[in-house]
Amino acid sequence: MINTDRINTEKRNPNTTHIDTLPTLDMVTLMHSESKRAYDAIDAVLPQVAQAVDKIAEAFENGGHLYYVGAGTSGRLGVLDASECPPTFGVDDTLVVGIIAGGDKALRKSSEGAEDSFDTGYNEIKSRDLNANDVLVGIAASGRTPYVLGAMAAAREAGATVCSISSSPGSKLDEAADIRMSVDTGPEVVTGSTRLKSGTAQKLILNMLSTCSMIKTGRVYENLMICVRPTNDKLKARCANIVSEIIDVTAEEAYSLLSENEFDIKKVIDKYKK
Repeated sequence: MINTDRINTEKRNPNTTHIDTLPTLDMVTLMHSESKRAYDAIDAVLPQVAQAVDKIAEAFENGGHLYYVGAGTSGRLGVLDASECPPTFGVDDTLVVGIIAGGDKALRKSSEGAEDSFDTGYNEIKSRDLNANDVLVGIAASGRTPYVLGAMAAAREAGATVCSISSSPGSKLDEAADIRMSVDTGPEVVTGSTRLKSGTAQKLILNMLSTCSMIKTGRVYENLMICVRPTNDKLKARCANIVSEIIDVTAEEAYSLLSENEFDIKKVIDKYKK
């Protein structure tokens, strides 16, 4: 039976019922003002975000992994965050894993029906052999996506730490989680379009989870990316600028030192830092 309850993400926003009649500047101004609410709403869950960061950093230190699981926009955001970790922090592709209902094809083409199967989500995680050193973050704006709930159930059975990110405090997702990051972003600008405020809040939290856990495990020096992969000219230049800042040489000198040391920033720092 279809659940027709009007959760927050499905309610009409009284501030935007006239948005279709507004001049363009007023329309985008209204959207921007609503988006700011997503930022402010995160204040209430910062202690839980910090708790999750500590668990993730602990997992990394103990050989564990971080899994993001979601459907639709939530899944795409999880995959995006995971895919940015290797080039930014120099980690293995398997350390942070993004899983979306419907598989990789759902990244480009909507596959929303894939989210309705609890068993599919459960079996996806069951097949990955999680353990007590791992962390799984279930992401669903509605807080009730069956695929995500199935994945969380399998992770809990495996002894992993289970976290939730949603826009529906007190939801089933919260009930299934050890750490709950439920941000009350309120009704969307366009009713039910959770790629807007809900998605914004999710992206901001995911930024904090991955970035802060990498900082805590030594992959950032001050505010510099010391493990960045130099896979193109732009990133090689960034590496040189980073080394220049740390060991107080010119960017040209830093580039030369990096060239002699396989563009390994840490190696250069250890050799030449004054």
